[in-house]
Amino acid sequence: MSVMKNDMLAVPGARIYYEVRGTGPLLLVSQGGEGDAGRTGGLVTRLAADYTVVTYDRRGLSRSRPDDPAAPLTMETHADDAHRLLAELTTEPAIVFGSSFGGLVGLTLTVRHPRQIGTLVTHEPPAVRLLPEPAREGTERVLDELEETYRDEGWGAAFKKLAEITGSGSEGREPDVELPPPLSRERIANMKFFFTYDIPAMRRCEVGVADVAALSAARVRVVPAAGRTTSRGFFDFQCVQELARHLGTAVAEFPGGHNGPTTHPKAFAVRLREVLGECP
Repeated sequence: MSVMKNDMLAVPGARIYYEVRGTGPLLLVSQGGEGDAGRTGGLVTRLAADYTVVTYDRRGLSRSRPDDPAAPLTMETHADDAHRLLAELTTEPAIVFGSSFGGLVGLTLTVRHPRQIGTLVTHEPPAVRLLPEPAREGTERVLDELEETYRDEGWGAAFKKLAEITGSGSEGREPDVELPPPLSRERIANMKFFFTYDIPAMRRCEVGVADVAALSAARVRVVPAAGRTTSRGFFDFQCVQELARHLGTAVAEFPGGHNGPTTHPKAFAVRLREVLGECP
């Protein structure tokens, strides 16, 4: 499905590129990793028949350039960008779907602006502060090694290590699936930005147990989600389990693994519709 609208939104310290497709309730998709507005095209196309789907280049990626590219980033900044984008497009509570890093953006957005969100489906968000101490220490060691690899060996080695950590490449995919674009100059630049600024921002994210309790008190519908084949030892899976425990709900199982939105777009769209159809 072609883009109905694409535009730039001025936010403090940057301009954010976004795309709008489809008709129906507004659904903001927050991409994982270094993914930009076009990353989950197969999923978005299937959702646009029932939703007004908004995708965007996160600050620092592709067409969304910060005024000062060297300025440190926080999850709160990413959440504020998403908040301003939603405010530009709707006055009603929106649906947000985020996966991995994008799931943490969505969770931070919902914590900071709960009245702006009708339902959040957060797929394996790396909310490390939710982990009990032993698991958190192990996760920090893994992330230390990832940042050390990037610093000493470059983005290629770090990308390979990240794929090993997440299980990407081992989960299979649907036939004829639309894969992410090849390693273009733009995508390599996005990866470098992700390793340099976004992973440190993720590690500093303060969203914790008290914030989850506040969401429950605010009666915001948050759906923790995880891939059917995601490794149970992967820290993102452990984070979403803890999120569900503190919310007093179950983890919604989705097709595929950590990269299910990309590798299983047909089945993922069906499951997401099912979950959203359960909204009161």
